[in-house]
Amino acid sequence: MYQYRLILLFVFFIELNLTAQTFFGNEPFTHTYSIVAYDPATGDMGVAVQSHWFSVGTVVTWGEAGVGVIATQSLVNVSFGIRGLELLKKGMSPQEVVDSLIKSDEGRDVRQLAVLNSKGEVAAYTGLKCIKEAGHIEGENFSVQANMMLNNTVWPAMAEAYKKSSGPLAERMLAALEAAEKEGGDIRGRQSAALVVFRGKPTGKIWEDKLVDLRVDDSPETLIELARLLKVHRAYEHMNNGDLAIEKGDHKSALDHYAAAMQMFPENEEMKYWTAVSLANIGNMEEALPMFKDVFHKNKNYIKLTERILENSLLNVSIKDYNRIIE
Repeated sequence: MYQYRLILLFVFFIELNLTAQTFFGNEPFTHTYSIVAYDPATGDMGVAVQSHWFSVGTVVTWGEAGVGVIATQSLVNVSFGIRGLELLKKGMSPQEVVDSLIKSDEGRDVRQLAVLNSKGEVAAYTGLKCIKEAGHIEGENFSVQANMMLNNTVWPAMAEAYKKSSGPLAERMLAALEAAEKEGGDIRGRQSAALVVFRGKPTGKIWEDKLVDLRVDDSPETLIELARLLKVHRAYEHMNNGDLAIEKGDHKSALDHYAAAMQMFPENEEMKYWTAVSLANIGNMEEALPMFKDVFHKNKNYIKLTERILENSLLNVSIKDYNRIIE
């Protein structure tokens, strides 16, 4: 009898495992909260997410300039990302996309999905068997969705935070994530987060159409790190614009951008270095020299770099001033 029970138990677990594999496949258990949003002032679209799951951004967040953004989560059907974008390209509305994807999926009861197009139209879905607390709110130009939350106040708090926020789209979406965390967030805690923003109208240059692309793949303080990275991203936007200005010989504009970056991160040696270069290029050596000295003290390789940028005229000073810089 004992052996018979063991056999029955063994068969039961085999059947249970096969059923789970048939129903869930290899889909990640990305229980999480997210937001998809559209900025009517700029046309930009974005999606942001936080979860207690490794590298959540690789499976939840999808988007394409001029098309839309998608968040696919809970027991994730990753194919919803690519397939959803393709359906949007065919002219389907977000609601039609959601209906089509959910209808085709046997695991629909454990899925959560949000789709937003380049017009700001949005649709979302929460399966009946998503782990509590779970739900979503569709708002004007945005949707928030969450599952396996500690409290059922998470996604309403996200919606209110987003509606009351101002500024660039990325910062507004981050405010929604932070509001979720204040309400308790994921019942399991924190591990990863992601934030991406696309242009509403494509430029024809794919590399310019994704405006923000940030991920925190494994950290106990994901949103703190995501906020830090977003600030660094904004600083390096200035750095990139400064580089373009130097390339065009517009040293005044370069200085404005480098100085703006340096004000955000005054201890960043590269930001300080290029601010000093721009100051030297417009003849303000007295302000530039202390910055050069501070950078050289921290990293002597910048002395070699200074020689090289003099050779290709990115540093446009006299030999006398160059010697003052490196002495």
